[in-house]
Amino acid sequence: MSRSSVLCILLVVASLDVSAQRKAKKVPQTLSRGWGDDITWTQTYEEALAKSRTSQKPLMVIHHLEDCPHSQALKKVFAADTELQKMAQEDFVMLNLVHETIDKNLAPDGHYAPRIIFVDPSLTVRADIAGKYSNRLYTYEPDDIDILKENMKKAKKLLHTEL
Repeated sequence: MSRSSVLCILLVVASLDVSAQRKAKKVPQTLSRGWGDDITWTQTYEEALAKSRTSQKPLMVIHHLEDCPHSQALKKVFAADTELQKMAQEDFVMLNLVHETIDKNLAPDGHYAPRIIFVDPSLTVRADIAGKYSNRLYTYEPDDIDILKENMKKAKKLLHTEL
């Protein structure tokens, strides 16, 4: 075999190996923004509302900021909790926003981050599902992840008893 044939075969084998490696790597979903790559995220608030209505699943809206240490800390705990991730994927329409929406109902007690609001499929913002802080009702700290899980369960339960 000539040197050029051997070189050509090596190049083909190397390119096939690189191609196989690219296919094997799971590309993170950009809409997750680190909140959970296995969760199906909606892109806009309008899309999320429509999907909530058609699927009859509650919508969970996470308002956060990329450079906010509180948002980053909550995101880390949220993404690491397998029970919460499973519930988010299976039982909710999910949206995370780094920009405010024009819907003033999503800021019932002000604009701050992180803030998590639930909306039921009738498109009613569930102001009655709040965290434990009286000055920022819809915020959660990393230590409040169990409260968030209970509120997610409450959002699911209210869905079945009220609609």
